[in-house]
Amino acid sequence: MHPARLWRPLGETGGSAPVNIQCRLCNHFCNIAPDETGLCGVRKNVGGKLFTLVHDKVAAANLDPVEKKPLYHFLPGTNTFSFGTAGCNLACSFCQNYSLSTTPRLTGNITGQLTRPERIVALAIESGAKSIAYTYSEPTVFFELMAETAELAIQHGLKNIMVSNGFQSPECLAELKDLIHACNIDLKAATESFYHTICNAHIRPVLRNLKTIRDMGWWLEVTTLLVPGENDSKDEIETLARFINDELGSDTPWHISRFHPTYKMQDHVATPLEALEQAAAIGKKAGLHYVYVGNIHGHEGRDTQCPACGCTVIRRKSYTAAKNDYSHCPACKAHIAGVWSTNDLR
Repeated sequence: MHPARLWRPLGETGGSAPVNIQCRLCNHFCNIAPDETGLCGVRKNVGGKLFTLVHDKVAAANLDPVEKKPLYHFLPGTNTFSFGTAGCNLACSFCQNYSLSTTPRLTGNITGQLTRPERIVALAIESGAKSIAYTYSEPTVFFELMAETAELAIQHGLKNIMVSNGFQSPECLAELKDLIHACNIDLKAATESFYHTICNAHIRPVLRNLKTIRDMGWWLEVTTLLVPGENDSKDEIETLARFINDELGSDTPWHISRFHPTYKMQDHVATPLEALEQAAAIGKKAGLHYVYVGNIHGHEGRDTQCPACGCTVIRRKSYTAAKNDYSHCPACKAHIAGVWSTNDLR
């Protein structure tokens, strides 16, 4: 166990009995009784103080193309050293990594190899990665490990990427402001009912955080997993597209990804290709310049077209693109939004 950050006691701390704790890490603001954990299963009240159970337990680590996060407009053609711990603060019925995200909450078992931030950064440098990605599960729940690693990464010239559900508390985002360079945030649906019923969360904090992230200057891309019969109506897709375009900006890349039946939604069908293509068309009609179809092998919807003349600027094979400066269209010289080299970053 390691002392956690972002919490406060609920009640007097001067007595002999331990007090409840409010975790201030995400928008659940869990009230945690002594010897209990929050909804994520990895932050525990021990004697009236909050501890993280995953500060040094890395459960998954790989060298990935940055496009796999997915980030299509951030240092294309480079690799990112990706890692995550067990645990998540949401409980999505369609979770693609449920064995990693749900185990602490459901069983109390927390797996992972003992790994310190110094070792993570050393592995990233040895691998030739240009960045470190906090991913696989929800990085918010391993905030302390992420923050310490990110600080070291910056000292060694690496960039930091967060792949997240966007349910952080305002305090958490403020702490990460100068540590993260790019992120992909899941915008899971346009309705509170979807977030509440299917994800055990709420939509308003996610919408607010997306706007905060835009204002903080991180490179932002958004992903929506299109689940048949749940969040794929024309009205809902139009609502999502308008929000991204109007509130985050027309240059914000939107990844519309195919759902594959898993976890508690194995009775659903995979997203039809036509539904993905129709959703992408709606996004473009709303004014978005960069809309992508994901989780479909070989589909041209992963390529980047110039919003001015339609020329294909970036062709992607599998998850990867050639390493290049794509800041301008080769045909008409129009600006292509993105972070194409580390010189574009602070």
